[in-house]
Amino acid sequence: MYGFKRKIMKFITKISPFIALLFFVSACQQEDVFEIPNTVGLEENASLSALMSEIESGQKNVVSIAFAKDLMVSGEATEITSDIVIKGYVVSSDATGNFYKEFYIQDDPSTPTAAIRLLIDITDSYNMFNIGREVYVDLKGLYVGEYRTGDGVITIGELDRANNRITNVREEVVKAHILRAATTSEIEPLNVKFSQINDSHVGIMVQVHDVNVASSNVGDPYVDPYDTFDTQRTLEACDGFSKKTFLLETSAYADFNQDILPSGTGTIKAVVTKTYDGDNLVLMLNSTEDIDLNGTTCELLELSDFDTVLDEQFDNVVDNSNFDYDGWVNYAEVGGELWTEQLFSGNGYVEFSGYRTGDDVNIGWLVTPAFDLTGATDAYINFKLAQHHLDDEVNNTLEVFVSTDFDGTNVTTATWEKQNVLVPGEDISWYAFQDAGLIDVSSYSGNLYVAFKYVGSGTDTSLDGGYFVDDVLFLKK
Repeated sequence: MYGFKRKIMKFITKISPFIALLFFVSACQQEDVFEIPNTVGLEENASLSALMSEIESGQKNVVSIAFAKDLMVSGEATEITSDIVIKGYVVSSDATGNFYKEFYIQDDPSTPTAAIRLLIDITDSYNMFNIGREVYVDLKGLYVGEYRTGDGVITIGELDRANNRITNVREEVVKAHILRAATTSEIEPLNVKFSQINDSHVGIMVQVHDVNVASSNVGDPYVDPYDTFDTQRTLEACDGFSKKTFLLETSAYADFNQDILPSGTGTIKAVVTKTYDGDNLVLMLNSTEDIDLNGTTCELLELSDFDTVLDEQFDNVVDNSNFDYDGWVNYAEVGGELWTEQLFSGNGYVEFSGYRTGDDVNIGWLVTPAFDLTGATDAYINFKLAQHHLDDEVNNTLEVFVSTDFDGTNVTTATWEKQNVLVPGEDISWYAFQDAGLIDVSSYSGNLYVAFKYVGSGTDTSLDGGYFVDDVLFLKK
């Protein structure tokens, strides 16, 4: 290392004073909001230093990955004309050939909320964009859209003018727009269950426990020898009272394509993405080192071991009336609309919809009665959700929270913790109820409240979709 430094210093003495000064400043600058790399090369140092200067002077603005994704117009490749920059951390690698001329970045190494794909015309990019590498993307002049129209994977790239879609960023453009910092962070995968994975997780590195290969695929290689491009294999995972399934996709060009899928039960760490046509969410491995199935079969929960504290199926609703069950709180935080009771084909449920409310903004809360967790060693909540006329799942939302300090009246003064549940998005058929997943609340104590929070609009037709809630179940032992 000492010899290398001496060579660098000899080189610096031969270049112009201006360049030498630039290198010195970038290498020695104290850490502020952004870290300037000092070990990735002179050119990259200078480029990122210049970008940071533009950010600090206000010439360019750092925006979230979620903001950048929202710039996409469905069915189009949209040019980014604003002076905006995103920062992310690399979570995929082409080292094994399972990813090709692409990588994903997520917005945080340990608590990610959004991710995006970058298409680049570079192979073996893992040498530059290694997992955990901090990356800045100068978006002006690049495009956001889908590589395959309708596949649901929002991507940054250049424009394929012939097909009006995203294509790979040329190497010389990568050097100008996709800049790596010296920092490499440890990526802590987001712990989820199969039932919790949805479109918001695309591009995020996740980890799932209690996983096994489905019996129909035990003994098979990762890739069917007759598949030209990729193969999907079925995984299973214990999830409360049943097993849930998910697809593992592997490229035919992966160097482990003919390795035999492991047996046993354990953990998988992988990146969430989608199949070629965008019809299904899948997991993709960076390496077979990220799948560890050496444990014993997981055990499912037994319903008979639990006491049923609440099993609300809304059988006694009055159709098209404001919801007013005893012990529940129905609160309009913004706007005049409340949750309503609904009955269809003999099935009762509750609904919140912004349609025809006349309010610019609707925020409505529905809070359950208190669940007493005193003495409980295990406790779970479950319910079913559905949507209708949803056009913008980012801004027309249903979120689920829990609280232990809600006083039964003042919703907005309580401390609410958001729960990771499977909320039906735009891709789910209208009125089709689906299981939201089992929520483990065993770590809480005292009285626990569950809240369903709707956000929408009665004047913006893109935000007037509705959500249904049914079959609220609370179990403890």
